[in-house]
Parts: sequence; C-alpha cells; structure tokens
Amino acid sequence: MLGDEHADILELLAGHTDDGTIRALAFECLISGLRDERVTALLNVIGWRGQFECFAVGGEPAESMAATVAKIGQVITDLGGASPLIGVYGAFVIVCARAQAAVSPGIASTNMLPAFSEGAAMYVSPMREGVEGASHAVRETLFSLQAAPSIVEPARPLRADDLLPERALIGDDMAREELYRNVYQVLHGSSEDDPTFVTVSTFLRHGGSLEATAKELNIHPNTVRYRLKRAAETTGWDATDPRDAFVLNTAIAIGRIRDR
Repeated sequence: MLGDEHADILELLAGHTDDGTIRALAFECLISGLRDERVTALLNVIGWRGQFECFAVGGEPAESMAATVAKIGQVITDLGGASPLIGVYGAFVIVCARAQAAVSPGIASTNMLPAFSEGAAMYVSPMREGVEGASHAVRETLFSLQAAPSIVEPARPLRADDLLPERALIGDDMAREELYRNVYQVLHGSSEDDPTFVTVSTFLRHGGSLEATAKELNIHPNTVRYRLKRAAETTGWDATDPRDAFVLNTAIAIGRIRDR
C-alpha cells in the first residue's frame, strides 16, 4: 500500500500521465483507504466521474498474475465495460469495476471464475457508490481474502457477510463498524435492559441452552424462543445457528467494548 507520499499524488501525475499508471495509482490509493479530492481527480482522469456505481472481485491467480490480470481485463471488455482498476496485493489480484452495460457483481464474478485459483478463496463485493464506496469495495475484498483461511469450506465466491467477525478480528474497521451499527445497536435497542438483547446475550452465554436462559431470566422457554426469533428478524442473524451465534457474540463484544 502507499505510504505518506500519497499526499503529493497530483504532483506525481505531472510526470506519469499514461492511463495505465493513473489506474495503478488510483488502485493503490483506494486500497490504502484514501478517498479525498486528490483521489477523485485521479478517477476523473480515467472517466470515473460523479457518484458512479462499482464493485470489487478478488482472489489468487489460477496460473500467473499476468494471465489473471489479462483475463479480468478481457471479461470487463467483453461485458461492455471500460477502465477497470486492477491491482496486485501479495498473493491476490483484485479488480474494482464500474457497473456498465452487462458489468455487474454476479455476471462479472461468474465470468472471472476461471481466472482465479479453484484451491483458494474468491470474493465479490456488493455494489458500492462513489470514491468512498470504491475504497470500501477493494478493502473489504482484501480483508475477506486474508480472513478466508479461517473457513473450512468457503463459498465460491464469498460475499459481504460471510466473514464479518473474522475481518473484525484481523483489524478491518469497516467490519467492526458494520457489526456495531447493524448488529449490536439493532439488537441492543435503546437500553442495556432491552428484553431482546438480554435474552440473546444470556442465551449465547449459556451456550445456546433454552432451559438455562429461561431459568436465569425467570421466563418461559417459549418466551425465549419468541425473543430469539424476533432478534433474528431484526438483525438477520439467528442465535440458534452456530455460525450466526459467532457473529452475534463478536458484535456484542465489540459493542460492549466500544460503549464503555
């Protein structure tokens, strides 16, 4: 990733005006988390103007880095797209592409499958918007690929929510924010004594035991079931499912640490 030298990015451009160099610089800025007016200027040069829609796809190359980069570029061209941002980070090749013509997360990632190794994880981000969204897309792709070894049989491709707790564990602030706002705060409600929050956190603390939860809270097991169902409907995560329970436990830990 780029270091502090990105502050003079526009001066760099004065000596590097070819399209490929500009796209490479833009990718490095985005994956480094830079989203200011200088990055906007870089993207404007290659035609990425306004509140464009974009997404990212990444994985390890099937053969060589060069072959994968070429295949990705050809897929985007064949689908009617232009000027994708393609970068290499460690063992990974990541592309950020604008939504154009037939270029969409589902169609593009399906056509890119042969370019990526079958023995390693592949990730496709949701659609994002603007410079901030482009940075979000490439960074979540990188963190997801780095976290993917924690899953025994990862989906192909992996998607946004598949690795939220693992991404948080390896330092992804975007994943932590999502777990805090979209899981913990939704579950928590307006107070620490919210019955749904108390029920879910107690249920998780007792290892998923309805009886132990009901006994501690002095309520009927059916009430526990009802509250767990309501929590699943509001957060999208079911405390009775082992994987979802891990997500909820991580969100609750992040929320409690952050609020204190």
